Amino acid sequence: MANENNSLPLINKKRAYARSASHAYDELQSFRSYLRWMCVDQSNGWTATLSWFVFIIFTFIIPGFSHFYLACSDCDNRHARPYDSLVQLSLSCIATLSFVSLSQFVRIYGLKRFLFFDKLCDESETVRKGYTAQLNRSLKILSIFVTPCFAAESAYKIWWYTSGATAIPFLGDVIVSDTVACVLELGSWLYRTIVFFLVCVLFRLICCLQILRLQDFALVFQVDSDVESVLREHLRIRRHLKIISHRYRVFILFALIIVTVSQFTALLDTTRHTAELSIFKTGELALVSVSLLAGLMILLRSATRITHKAQGVTCLAAKWHVCATIDNFESPEVADTETPPVGVVSTSVFPCEASSSDCEDVGSEEDELDNTKLIPAYAYSTISFQKRQALVTYFENNRAGITLFGIMLDRTTLHTIVTIELSLVLWLLGKTIGIS
Repeated sequence: MANENNSLPLINKKRAYARSASHAYDELQSFRSYLRWMCVDQSNGWTATLSWFVFIIFTFIIPGFSHFYLACSDCDNRHARPYDSLVQLSLSCIATLSFVSLSQFVRIYGLKRFLFFDKLCDESETVRKGYTAQLNRSLKILSIFVTPCFAAESAYKIWWYTSGATAIPFLGDVIVSDTVACVLELGSWLYRTIVFFLVCVLFRLICCLQILRLQDFALVFQVDSDVESVLREHLRIRRHLKIISHRYRVFILFALIIVTVSQFTALLDTTRHTAELSIFKTGELALVSVSLLAGLMILLRSATRITHKAQGVTCLAAKWHVCATIDNFESPEVADTETPPVGVVSTSVFPCEASSSDCEDVGSEEDELDNTKLIPAYAYSTISFQKRQALVTYFENNRAGITLFGIMLDRTTLHTIVTIELSLVLWLLGKTIGIS
């Protein structure tokens, strides 16, 4: 029976998915196990209670205990932690935002519906396989971001405790007390960082699905499709992008505010004339700043990629319209008709293909939806000029993408945000560890 359940696919075209339609052996098994291991699974009352209990301990109690009880006011100058309050507040605020958002997503929509697995039954095999592959990569991407930061934080905490920074025997023995305190602090730091990056990686995963759908949607211009089917599919994609924007807009906005306020506060503290700066005092602050900025960049880059792909579809539709129009005018067999019949092949349109050297020069830099290659196969379309023009006009005036309360997150927006945030972080790094 276990083997039979193990072979059941989550994606079934003949099934309609509901909030509770799930089993233990689908593609989300690893994610469910990870959520339970991180104590953020809220699928039932017991796991929800445990999740909130762990969240309160690692986000508020342990950081507060570390800051007020292990502040080490009698430490030497190297072991002083003047910026610990800012570090703890920044991590706790972003972890609270991430945990509350994730809890709301899972509680309201369920994991499958939140990750759009219930919509995959209407997608092509290419999209389903590509999305499953991205799902399997998500935890690896999460570890790539978290592991280096945790290694640096572990090295700092171990040095801080082993070098005699504190000697408060709250468990009766100094060594045992320091070991327990170090482990709890590292666990709190790891928990808060993982929760933040987990929400960011989940957003990236959802964006990857929409990118796969846009790439699959672009193939409709290579076949003899009708305008109605193309328009319906584009409207469906736009509707899903609006759903994603609506679900994540509060998280993205408050994450941007928290990161920006944290950077400004760090700059104000480190640029005071009385500030004492060294890697021992401000290294942890720099590490937290880099971690917050990395998570924010995951969010913004994922949203920007979707917007860029959607604009590439508009360019593709315009190119399709041009190719079909030129073919109609230059095909001698159909010179007296508005559109060529199916099967008429024109050899006079775009007879030359790009050379291999040209492809080598720009192939790695062009987007697959927005390239300079002419596609004569588009000229076989039997759609009239007026319908093609109306479709292109619709694409040009109905831009799809991720929006933030009406603001399109495109490359211009990303460049502006990155310039501001990166300037703050580089200034902070220059003031803390000497990077200029």
